[in-house]
Amino acid sequence: QVQLVESGGGLVQGGGSLRLSCAASGRTFSSNAMGWFRQAPGKEREFVAAITWRGGRTLYADSVKGRFTISRDNNKNTVFLQMNSLKPEDTAVYYCAAGSAGGTSVYGYRNWGLGTQVTVSS
Repeated sequence: QVQLVESGGGLVQGGGSLRLSCAASGRTFSSNAMGWFRQAPGKEREFVAAITWRGGRTLYADSVKGRFTISRDNNKNTVFLQMNSLKPEDTAVYYCAAGSAGGTSVYGYRNWGLGTQVTVSS
């Protein structure tokens, strides 16, 4: 089992930046990939970005390409999501996830954090 704890959410004005962190503990070696997803009220959980622990290969949703950057610190078992040029439509609860398959589907991830709220005002 992998435990995930997100931090760094908050309220920011449109155009601003936030940096989310996800600290992983437990059987982290069982996960090949880490991902960030988000869920707005009344909407389905959607993929934001993903990264592999080895090699650092990254994937991004089209809606965040050029604005968000995912990175990792293998020594600290921590994954980051740097979010720039934030828009009101980025408002959501952001979840960190770990899995062996990874990718853009929620089904590629077995372990999930509790989420952190990001609110972008217009």
